[in-house]
Amino acid sequence: MSTTLIAPQIETQAAKIQAVFEAQKANQFKVGNSTASERIAKLKQLHNAVLKYRPQIKEALFKDYRKHPSEVDLTEIYPVTSEIKHAKSHLRSWMGKNRVRTPLAMMGSSSHVKYEPKGVVLIVSPWNFPINLTFGPLVSAIAAGNTVIIKPSEMTPNASALMKQIVAEIFEENEVTVLEGGISTSTELLKLPFNHIFFTGAPSIGKIVMKAAAEHLTSVTLELGGKSPTIVDETANIELAAKRVAWGKYVNNGQVCIAPDYLFVHESKKAAFTEAFKRNIEEFYTGDAAEDTSYARIVNNRHFNRVKGYVDDAVQKGATIEAGGQFDGDQDYIAPTLMSNVSLDSTLMTEEIFGPVLPIFGYTDVDKVIQQINGGEKPLALYIYSKSKKNTKHIIANTRAGGTCVNHNAAHFFNTNLPFGGSNNSGIGKAHGFEGFKSFSNARGIFKQHVPNALDMLTPPYNDFKQRLIDLTIKWF
Repeated sequence: MSTTLIAPQIETQAAKIQAVFEAQKANQFKVGNSTASERIAKLKQLHNAVLKYRPQIKEALFKDYRKHPSEVDLTEIYPVTSEIKHAKSHLRSWMGKNRVRTPLAMMGSSSHVKYEPKGVVLIVSPWNFPINLTFGPLVSAIAAGNTVIIKPSEMTPNASALMKQIVAEIFEENEVTVLEGGISTSTELLKLPFNHIFFTGAPSIGKIVMKAAAEHLTSVTLELGGKSPTIVDETANIELAAKRVAWGKYVNNGQVCIAPDYLFVHESKKAAFTEAFKRNIEEFYTGDAAEDTSYARIVNNRHFNRVKGYVDDAVQKGATIEAGGQFDGDQDYIAPTLMSNVSLDSTLMTEEIFGPVLPIFGYTDVDKVIQQINGGEKPLALYIYSKSKKNTKHIIANTRAGGTCVNHNAAHFFNTNLPFGGSNNSGIGKAHGFEGFKSFSNARGIFKQHVPNALDMLTPPYNDFKQRLIDLTIKWF
């Protein structure tokens, strides 16, 4: 029997969805005209609620897929509390008059940018980090002054139910609310003319969201995924690289959109790296991950079978299991697995893995590695382990990715000063900090004329004198 507790699926009825949307639409200007102090107060309430419900959040995520309480703190609680603290510290300046320079030709005027709320927004969040990837965007949406409907994943029902409870304690339904459900609820929501949609999930679903948004010319932020490569060159600190790659791959059981998805190690270091990597798996999970409480589980049996199918396909095509390879469908358990000799046409290499399996390849020519990476879709993240500035610069300059860590992986997500997001197939738009605030805002340019300016002299009827003024303006200003 699977350890994952699945509650009966609750679909929100279309009439209820419409009523909530209309209520938020009617309330959007009241919320949008709130002051920085009022928004900061709401963020404080959310911060206090997350800390208050910290034990219940840990319990919910253990029920959903046996996530260790410490891992919940590191990957669910901390990202939300740090995002709130950052927004509270900077919100007054974000909401202030963002003055811009005035060209000399427009002397006598002033200009600034006002970040105004987009209005009624939808956040569709995933199951892999349900608290983090729901409340993180919510912080940005609140900071920007929007009303918000949240549709969390039905695959983590315990976390979704708890988030609904937390939000209901802080906000009225006409400001922020959680609507639970599956495909039916999502379909009804996507029919509505939201002012912005923030979606986190698979690229295939992102395309459906974007198509629905196009019907209403709704702006979108799409946090997607893909196959994030890692390169370990001949100069890298192998012990440190092995430890950090193993952590980045197996945290949350590999169900991380920015997890290392496949790995290139210079041939001169491959054997040493493989041994160090195996040793770190042993140290992380005390020799038997199946019995270690630090190791989570695949979220449900469908995804267990998906990842197992990838491994089976790779083995049939000649892949070698270097470490792990054990499965237990009753627990949705897949051991931390490292594989070599993986065929490039196997599903392990054509699909995002989203599980605790890592293909490793040796290389001697980094340009061939770059060529292989560039032959696929742009990844959400690309990781480089190197002591060589020249190598690092070369790889960054000749690849494209949503974000990059040098001598670490996934750590860039935790820096609220960095934009986070993908490019093309791995995402559209950015999140976190000021970038998240801007995603939920319209940058409204405001121009003020204070005294008569040169433009007043250039109105019709046109003549030679005015043409000479125009010529001078084009040449000098």
